This record gives sequence, C-alpha cells and structure tokens, in this order.
Amino acid sequence: MGLKKELGLLEVFSIASGAMISSGLFILPGLAYMQIGPAAILAYFVAGILIIPSLFSKAELATAMPKAGGDYFFINRSMGAGPGTIAGITTWFSLAFKSAFALLGIGVFVAIIFPSISYNEVKLIALFFCLLFMILNVISTRHSGKLQIFLVLGLLLILVLYIIEGISKVEIHNLTPFNHGTSADIFATAGLIFISYGGLTKIASVAEEIKNPGKNLPLGMILSFIIVTAIYVLVVFVTIGVAGEKLILPNGEPSLTPISEAAGMFSGKTGMIILAIAGLMAFISTGNAGIMAASRTPYAMSKDKLLPGVLGKLNKEYNTPHYSIYFTVAFMMAVIVLLDLEMLVKTASAMMLLLFALINLSVIVMRESRIQNYQPSFKSPLYPWLQIIAIFLYLFLIFEMGIKVIVTVGIFIVLGYIWYAIYGKIRTNRESALVYLVKRIKSSELAAAELETELREIIMERDSIQHDRFDLLIEICPVLDIKEAISKDDFFARIAGLLSEKLSCGEREIFQKLTSREAESSTVILPDLAIPHLIVSGENRFEIALVRARKGIYFSEENPAVRTVFVIAGSPDERRFHLQALAAIAQIVQIPDFQEKWLQAQNEDSLRDVITLAQRSRH
Repeated sequence: MGLKKELGLLEVFSIASGAMISSGLFILPGLAYMQIGPAAILAYFVAGILIIPSLFSKAELATAMPKAGGDYFFINRSMGAGPGTIAGITTWFSLAFKSAFALLGIGVFVAIIFPSISYNEVKLIALFFCLLFMILNVISTRHSGKLQIFLVLGLLLILVLYIIEGISKVEIHNLTPFNHGTSADIFATAGLIFISYGGLTKIASVAEEIKNPGKNLPLGMILSFIIVTAIYVLVVFVTIGVAGEKLILPNGEPSLTPISEAAGMFSGKTGMIILAIAGLMAFISTGNAGIMAASRTPYAMSKDKLLPGVLGKLNKEYNTPHYSIYFTVAFMMAVIVLLDLEMLVKTASAMMLLLFALINLSVIVMRESRIQNYQPSFKSPLYPWLQIIAIFLYLFLIFEMGIKVIVTVGIFIVLGYIWYAIYGKIRTNRESALVYLVKRIKSSELAAAELETELREIIMERDSIQHDRFDLLIEICPVLDIKEAISKDDFFARIAGLLSEKLSCGEREIFQKLTSREAESSTVILPDLAIPHLIVSGENRFEIALVRARKGIYFSEENPAVRTVFVIAGSPDERRFHLQALAAIAQIVQIPDFQEKWLQAQNEDSLRDVITLAQRSRH
C-alpha cells in the first residue's frame, strides 16, 4: 500500500506558493531595508534569480523520480546512502525549523489584532496550530492540499489588492537614494532573502502524491516561481515607496510587520488588520505545507532502512505516514517551547544552501552516469553550466555566513555520518548513480541493476503504464546483442538457433522461412530497422526476438547497416495480434530518442526496458 495520488496542478501551485509567502515577505522587508535601503527591491529580484538553477534541477529530478522524500531521495539515489542520510536529516531539520518559525509567526500577527496577547500566549497559539495541522495531515493529504488552495488564493488576492491600492501612494523621495550600501551589499542581502524562496521546492517532497507529476510538478513550480517573484518585488516596492524610513523603528530596529504598517498608512486601521490577516494566512499556509513536506523525509528514510521502521508505516484508514507526522510535530513543538532559535535559523539556512548545492550536483551525477531508466519528463536547460555555477554560488554564500555557521554545519554532517555508520550502513546496501558513474569510467559493462530496476518501477507508476500482452512477451523474449558487423544469412542462422526451441521447429526450417520471406520483399522498413517475420504451424503461438547489431547487419546494398531488428513468429490464428505488435513497434521506433537509447543500452534487460517503458497506446 503506497501513498495516494491526490494532488493536482492547483494543489502543487498552492503548496509551493504557500511555502514561500511567509516571513520572507511579511517580516524580512524591514530588515532588508535597514541594510541597503530601497535597493532591497532589487535584492528580492536577485534572490529569485538565484533559485532558478535549483528550481530546474529539482523539477528534473522530481519528474524522473516522483517519490516521497524530495531532496533526501534524489541525493540518496544519486550519491549513496551516506550523503543521503546527511541530506535527509538536513532536509527534515531545515523544513521543521522553518515551519516552527511560521507557526510562531501566526502568534505574532494575532498580536497585531489583539495587542494584549503575551509572548507565552503567542507560543500557545503556535502549539495549537501545530496540533491542528498534525490532525489535518494525518486525516488526509487531499484535505491539507485543499486548505492550501483556499489559503494561498485568498492571500494572493489580498496582496494584489494591496499592490493596486498602494502603488498610487508611493512617494518617489522614499526611493532615493536607491542604494544605502554597495553593490556587494545587494548580493549579501539577496543571500539573506534567498531563504524566502527555499519553500518553492518543498513540493518535491510530496511528489509521490501528485497526479500526473511529469506535467503538474514542473508546471506548478514554474507558475509559482513567476507569480510569487512578481508579488515579492511589487509588494516590497509598494511597502518601501509608502513607508520609507518609517520601516526603521525609533529604537533603531527594523519593523517586523512592515507590510501591515505600510497598509495602515494608506488604508488606516482596517488596512492594517486586513494585512495582518494576510500575514496569518501566509504563516498558516507555510506551517501546514511545512509539516506535510517535512514528515515525508523520515518516512522515505525509514523505507530505506536508514531510520527505524515505525516511521515508514502508513495509517491503515487514511494512507498517510502518521508516525512520521507525529515525530515531526513533536520536534517542532519542542523547538517552539524550549529553544533560542536565532543561531539555529542561520544554521538551517546554511543547510538549505548545502542541500541546493547537492541537488544540482545530483543532476550532474544522474546525467553523467547514463542510467538508461533515468527518464525525467522535464530536463533542466543550460546543463551542466547552470548546475556548476549554482554549486559554487551556494557554497560561496555559505562561507559568507561566518565561521560559527560553517563549524555548526560541519558538526551536523559528522553526527549524521556517525548515525549512518552505526545504524544505516549495516541495514542497507542500496546502489547509487555515483556507483554507475564510476563503473562507466572503469568499464563499459555494468553488472548491477538495482537502481535501474527501481527507476523502471518509478516510471511505470509515474506514467501509469499497464503492461499489455506485447510488453509481457518482450519481458521474456530472447535477446540477441551482436557486437560485430555480419551478413543477413549469418544473422538468420543465429536467430534460427535462438528461436528453434521456443517455436519447437528445426533451425533449418526457421532459416529457410526467414530467407524465403526476405526474398519476396525486403523486411527492412526503415534505414536502420528491419522486422523479419514468419508463419509457424499450430495455434495460439506467438514469439518475438529483439536484436541489436551494434555495427549493423548487411541486408542489401541499399540497407548495409541495420542495427535494430524485431523478429516476429506467429501461428495463422494470431494475425490480429500480429498487427497489434506491428503497431506497437511502429509507435516505439518513432519516439525521438529511441535510437539513442537503443544503442546506449548496457545489457539485455536495458534493451527490454527501452521497449516496455516506451510511451504508446496499449491494448
């Protein structure tokens, strides 16, 4: 029993957008303004540009491997269980902390509406919503996704109205001088704001629960990025243009509610309360999406035996990973009640940058390993330069955060490896794409196929492939992989020997039938494709043989190098299926990258996968 596919395009867009629009928009503009003045508007745009490589890389990985766990799953399958353990714990840690902050933010904005609320009551409000979202996520991912739609669409509507109402109230003098710092300060501030965009890729953690992930996941992420980036820049422009220096409080500290205060300046108390409600909706959506995304990481790690098995169990009634949700919520509640979070937030931010660097590296490893069944529905443009630039850029931003953060992240990585060494290493020996890459460098033959098999199963689930009779025949049919160039007669002799036992016919009889059929008219139907076929006696008999001739089979002077051959043999009563098989072959060989995959396939099973995983009409 697996996770239910209940999330459509609108849910994908809402979860990705809801995970972004929180503290990055409702709290950070005041801090950004204090550092560089109106240039904070540009910093928000630059921060959006910085997320693009990770957006494309995660979209590629998630459409190739739409499984629960997101960053953990991708890094585990590309670089192995050791780095995967670090990635999983880091992903869970950063998501849980960001979600805990969002829940505290709920209390902060409630305090704007009800000023008499104490700080302890703010924490109680956060704990209440933590428990509420826990129950909602356990009962149904679909209901949780529907809540995201309501919250995000309502939030976007309020922000659009804020932009429309406030843009005419912008004072030009509040935008000059534009930059209170240097050009380097703009990039430094963009690094701070970058974390605001980190929620965009949270949706990859619930990819297994998305309907038609090959289309809905990248489209939802890209739409979310475009719309939210525009909202970010325009809202910050209006906020700074209206409030200006008033975003700095009399005590010299930045305002923690800059948008609400700007709304109060042109819409009075009503405007302030409405934007406080919008802030509430933003933090509620982030908290809800965060619990949903964070809980899938321990679930996925448990399935891979890197965490205790109880975290991988699904609720029998609701099909949700309830123990993983309880574990995540318990940690978040402890954070809310007990910890001083300032240093830990910086550490979580650095870990997110580290994860993004590893994600971009994962794309490079998966592509260069040339695993045949790595078949993303969306491919990152500008590969590999976009990924290489992103890796160095993210590592640079981590080093800019200071030695304390670097040391803390280093300690965290060491502790993660210790956990892997004493618990995970003895329980799992899963292959990674990095192993394939090393083997590809050392040898052209790959003996292991565990990752290929897993990716095959993922593609079948992703594309809803239900194998028909043709597929089932391909899975058990004989395969002939010829490395040298040979003549047509030599080829017919080899294939006759391969088929004689299956057809209960003598080799000579099969050879003569193939030769006679070829003499009537050539079975080479495309320059690089031949489909020899023969009729055999009996009933309900049908066989297929796959043939790859790496240097070609010489059928005639017009067709001297045929490298793809389907040999078909059937009894007279199988004429109908004979036509269906020909139709299936016709669809498969017309796929744009068929010939490339066929020639690069590593072994017989890989050749079969090229056929059985092809997109075509099935009976």
